Amino acid sequence: MRLDKYLKVARISKRRAIGKELADNQRVLINGRIAKPSSEVKENDILTIYFGQKELTIRVLMLAKQVNKQQANLMFEVIEEKKREEKESE
Repeated sequence: MRLDKYLKVARISKRRAIGKELADNQRVLINGRIAKPSSEVKENDILTIYFGQKELTIRVLMLAKQVNKQQANLMFEVIEEKKREEKESE
C-alpha cells in the first residue's frame, strides 16, 4: 500500500494530500529511510513521522483499503511519541 494512502486510512493524517505533503518534505521515514508518498508500506515496517514539534514512531500491524474509525487504531502500534525540543539561542 502507498505511504500516503496508509497514513490516511490509518487516520494518522486527515487527508491523503497531507500524507503526501509530509513525505514530500522528508518528514516520514520507513525503517530509517526517507520515504516518498509512493513508497510501499508493508506489515511490520517502522514509520517515523514528524508533525511540527511532535515525533511519532509506529509499527505497521495491518494493511486495509478501508476501515472504520475503531478499526483504524488496530492498523498500527505506537512505539514512541515525543516532543522535539528546539534549541534556545542566546
